[in-house]
Amino acid sequence: MDQDEPRGEIVAAGGAASVKKLGFFGRIALFFRQVIGELRKVVTPTRKELLKFTGVVLVFVGIMMGMVYGLDTLFSWVTAQVFGVPQ
Repeated sequence: MDQDEPRGEIVAAGGAASVKKLGFFGRIALFFRQVIGELRKVVTPTRKELLKFTGVVLVFVGIMMGMVYGLDTLFSWVTAQVFGVPQ
């Protein structure tokens, strides 16, 4: 199966030809009903999960900061070697 072919997971609004078009305010109301429906599916993490996720994010951010700092230091050193240090 080609990657671009739909597999039926996408739900299209108004699939039947007999469905009448919604007006501006009807579309807004439909949007908010869909938002509320999606929010009802959200599962709130437990305190233990929240602390674990926070720890993972902080460790990841620390690693990324270290990598950026290291690359910045390396590039600064290389630039100073190539172009010389201004006096």
